[in-house]
Amino acid sequence: MSVPEFYPADSATLRQWDNAHVWHPFTAMSVYVDETAPIIAEADGFDLIDTDGQRYLDGISSLWCNVHGHRVPAIDNAIRQQLDRVGHSTLLGLSSQTSIRLAKALVDRTPDNLTRVFYSDSGSTAVEVALKLAYQYHHQKQNPEPQRDTFLCVGNAYHGDTLGSVSVGGIDVFHRVYKHLLFPTVSVPSPVVIRIQEGHTAESWLQYCFDEVEQQIRRHHERAAGFVIEPLVQGAAGILVHPPGYLKHVRDLCTAHNIPLIADEVAVGFGRTGTMFACEQEAVLPDLLCLAKGITGGYLPLAATLATEEIYAAFLGAPSEGRTFFHGHTYTGNALGCAAALASLELFDSNNLLSNINAQATLIAEQLQPLRAHDYVGQIRQKGTMVGIELVCDAATMESLPAELRTGHEVTIAARRRGVIIRPLSDVVVLMPAPGMSLEQVRRLCEVTVESIEQVMANLR
Repeated sequence: MSVPEFYPADSATLRQWDNAHVWHPFTAMSVYVDETAPIIAEADGFDLIDTDGQRYLDGISSLWCNVHGHRVPAIDNAIRQQLDRVGHSTLLGLSSQTSIRLAKALVDRTPDNLTRVFYSDSGSTAVEVALKLAYQYHHQKQNPEPQRDTFLCVGNAYHGDTLGSVSVGGIDVFHRVYKHLLFPTVSVPSPVVIRIQEGHTAESWLQYCFDEVEQQIRRHHERAAGFVIEPLVQGAAGILVHPPGYLKHVRDLCTAHNIPLIADEVAVGFGRTGTMFACEQEAVLPDLLCLAKGITGGYLPLAATLATEEIYAAFLGAPSEGRTFFHGHTYTGNALGCAAALASLELFDSNNLLSNINAQATLIAEQLQPLRAHDYVGQIRQKGTMVGIELVCDAATMESLPAELRTGHEVTIAARRRGVIIRPLSDVVVLMPAPGMSLEQVRRLCEVTVESIEQVMANLR
């Protein structure tokens, strides 16, 4: 027996309700209401389908989280089977079958020193957990150092939208309004060459970044509670790709000064950079690892913060000692999310997804090559399947386009008319194909992106 649809509505009514009631994230609502954005009703493989039946290739993996596509039988069945058992039960004082199995699977796949899994709900909360763990660890370890109350982080970082994760972030347009709510941090320059600083060459600027992180760690090591970094790629900053060796350099410095390294792999984990986890590429073992986004294949909100046994041990003791980590969320370790995650991890293995990711990366580099000839393409930054195409007035000077033109946004509108969904970070056009996407679909994504950029830029000239 079919269940009657609750609040049935046609496309026009849904649009009216959307404009009247839904406040969209990271969205300029004053213009959104006039843009007739697609209202997604269903999906098929790597296509999203709106209420009018129009299909769109999902070129940003539903905000960087979809892995195997939509309506994947193996994940669908895992969730259905779990629904026949239990949808959710608490991990506060109880455990659950799927959360235990997933913890084991994550420990088996992440760097060898990580043995403990603390679940939460999103990338922001995974980072928030890591910050609190690191801070409390210094108070409770064998030789306590309660003065360690300062976090070091990389400039232009984005680690989420809760206040702790914003405090270790550094994207002005996202974070400046909250500055009086945040705790102070120490920021080191992002080791990327986009607009070369006065008095520097590209080479000297990168060397300065390597030297400066060393100086700042030495200067603040006695008060450093942790160093937070997005390994290899700073995603929301515009796909900023770090030079080889920088992550290892930071790891070595942190080790030398007993500073926990917090690796935020929310965006870069689960194959996006070409390996299952970005830290693998420089043989780095973080002390805390933050995972979310692709962990469930893009199906359900789930996150995990993995810790070393040393950090975990600092929280052990008689209950009366108060060493417990007093932190948690209602849906921590949700059974449906864990079931989806287990199915997704199995598909990584059975579908040899890492091989497909590397083939995608090679194809993307080839397909985007024609854009390099245009003087309005400042840089094409790519690591694995993470791609940022920066549009500028003039590539020679890297002069930015006027913000009021919303050029990056116009490119996404042009792509949408061609049946492809992409999303900009200001005037950086971001591509993030799902790891399971076919090469033919990746080729189409690139072709539409090139066409859309060329059309929009031609209209500006």
